[in-house]
Amino acid sequence: MTLRASERPLNELHDAMLLDLDGVVYVGPHAVRAAPEAVNKARAAGARVAFVTNNAGRTPGRIADHLCELGIEAAPQDVVTSAEAAARLIAERYPGGSEVLVIGDTGLRQAVHRSGMRPVTVDSEAVVAVVQGYSRSMARDLLDQGVLAVARGAFYVTSNADSTTPSEWGIAPANGAFVQVIRHATGVDPVVAGKPMRPLHQEGMLRTGARDPLIVGDRLDTDIEGAVSHGAAGLLVLSGVATPADALAAPEHRRPRYLARDVSGMNEVHPAVEREGNTTRCQGWTVTVDGSDVGLSGSGDPLDGLRALCTAVWEIPGTDPAGASTLEALGRLGW
Repeated sequence: MTLRASERPLNELHDAMLLDLDGVVYVGPHAVRAAPEAVNKARAAGARVAFVTNNAGRTPGRIADHLCELGIEAAPQDVVTSAEAAARLIAERYPGGSEVLVIGDTGLRQAVHRSGMRPVTVDSEAVVAVVQGYSRSMARDLLDQGVLAVARGAFYVTSNADSTTPSEWGIAPANGAFVQVIRHATGVDPVVAGKPMRPLHQEGMLRTGARDPLIVGDRLDTDIEGAVSHGAAGLLVLSGVATPADALAAPEHRRPRYLARDVSGMNEVHPAVEREGNTTRCQGWTVTVDGSDVGLSGSGDPLDGLRALCTAVWEIPGTDPAGASTLEALGRLGW
């Protein structure tokens, strides 16, 4: 996978925009500055929009209310959460009314209830499954109950395996960090419902009727890996978790098709990166690789320089994404 060009805005090439939330539309309680206008512009161009999030703590209704407060029009049916995907995995496996031990917040409990299962917080022989999702107030006693149930053989599902999440204070531990508590204690790996696994993006496609969606995210290991594994177009934005250095070091199965500063990139054209031997060019920037040495020259939009640099690192054998000259070039771009 390598970066592609588009002479038309991406909102005209793809029939739906599947937008991650944390780090893409908002960070903590605040909107990413470009997000309200970008969502409105995509819809005005005829693209359908769904908000597809690995966060299982809040209900679709609460998330939609939050989006509206930020100036982004949204209804509960526009929001697809990993809690819904996780609850569906369990409901497809066990009869209605079965007890499910829920380790998480209201959004996860309500999703389990809506799926026809009975959410509980204490282990017993009647518990058929454990479902775990992110909670900012994760309780030790719930983790203890989860360990008991999983060790006993209950089906173990997690809404997602994100290790970190962006917050207003910086990077914070996410659901995947707490999953490791039960995994380490029991030796059991959970079934993951959220990104990069297929159920969550599939639900987003069903909600929008999309055949060729654009998946927009700030994480290489969930949003972009999910897009690559499903054969969909992925747009990596640099407004959340992933940094330019992360993009350079991305393995092939986590490389985006497009790159942008923020979600407004879904409404823009994307320039071509040309490669000739050990030289790559994008707009006014040129990257030349000579053995282990990476040189950068030119001027213009630093994002174009990053596009040329990513292409050089990804496509020219032996180029070290963490090499001193590579990082020096990245520094020249001001990232």
